[in-house]
Amino acid sequence: MPWFVKIEEGKVDKPTFDQYVPAHKAYIKDLIAKGHKARTGYWAEHRGGMLLFEAASKEEAEVIVADDPLVKHGCVNYQLYEWRIVME
Repeated sequence: MPWFVKIEEGKVDKPTFDQYVPAHKAYIKDLIAKGHKARTGYWAEHRGGMLLFEAASKEEAEVIVADDPLVKHGCVNYQLYEWRIVME
């Protein structure tokens, strides 16, 4: 299954962002349980972060990203890329 990366940048204040973090974490746990091998984290020096996950297609990846609570509630701007692994 292809890997995808959502690179995101925060666009709301921290209190607004933080209220959706628990829902985001629950969403990621659900993706992991469904076999998408999701990993998420934030940049230490900047506002934003990254979500790495597997999906069957770009279309499925777009649906997955659109359902992320941080996206649904307008907390982040993002770019979605297919990531092709060269070496494991």
